[in-house]
Amino acid sequence: MIKIDGSYGEGGGQIVRTAVALSAVTGEEVCVKNIRKNRPEPGLKAQHLKAIQTAALICDAYVTGLSLQSTRICFSPEEIRGGKHEIDIGTAGSISLLLQCLMPAAAHARDELELIIKGGTDVAWSPPIDHLINVTNNALSKMGYDCEIEVLARGYYPKGGGCVRARIEPSKLKCYDFTMEKCQISGISHCSNLPKHVAKKQADSAAESVKAAGYGCHINTEYAQHFSTGSGITLWCGLLGGSALGKRGLPAEKVGRSAAKELLTELESGASVDVHLADQLIPYMGLSGGGSYTVRELSQHTRTNIWVTEQFLDVIFKIQKRDKLLEVSVNQTV
Repeated sequence: MIKIDGSYGEGGGQIVRTAVALSAVTGEEVCVKNIRKNRPEPGLKAQHLKAIQTAALICDAYVTGLSLQSTRICFSPEEIRGGKHEIDIGTAGSISLLLQCLMPAAAHARDELELIIKGGTDVAWSPPIDHLINVTNNALSKMGYDCEIEVLARGYYPKGGGCVRARIEPSKLKCYDFTMEKCQISGISHCSNLPKHVAKKQADSAAESVKAAGYGCHINTEYAQHFSTGSGITLWCGLLGGSALGKRGLPAEKVGRSAAKELLTELESGASVDVHLADQLIPYMGLSGGGSYTVRELSQHTRTNIWVTEQFLDVIFKIQKRDKLLEVSVNQTV
């Protein structure tokens, strides 16, 4: 049994998601204690609970401690299977974060896995679904990962109601050294149950900012009447992204400029991946046994994910300075 202290490092729900995913892949039983210990509301929330339940479903795992606000779980997996499943988080909990828990395991499934997931597509403190599709999935495809993700409906805080279809084929991950890609900036500006000009103003202000910095761009706008009300914008260029969410009282122009500023910071750094992708890649690099990338700064999320991954796999991550960047690489220990 592998024992993980959930209060280590960043100490958030990501520790549980990564531990469960790698437990499923390796077949090693894991116990995680002190889950989200330092958060205002410690223990499992609905989105963590649903992620673990779904992971257990696809690998016939026996789980103890599976309840809201639980601070300790034990997860004992069997063979990872594919199949079709519908999952309802029941809140505006992040669909992207739930997929983060399932995707590493799904690559090692016996058959194709198809999921219909209801919850939040564009919510605070998590990658927007467009970043997962256009940045994360783009990076994983270079490692041999085969996944398609489609947004069926947007879901914003607090009502949620978003819906995403994900299809994941069994894949053999390969090592990959990520480099910066030169390309035109793309993006999606969206709103639901708001005037159409909200999405347009977000897109126009973002375009003005990136063009002023000397970059070309093409940003699509999307307007719909979904279950929940909200807006947001995600921009990307290769393996770099920037995003922002609208909120009551915040001008749409500021939302667009905020997303542009985030992406421009990444572009001007010269890094091969953005700070959010950097932590998402860690389990996959560990499972492939090699690869590298550069990033402008290493978040606590990334450092924590490195620690968790090293508990399960015979790999060691190395962090080195490369001019103004940090290079993260991984090698097998044996």
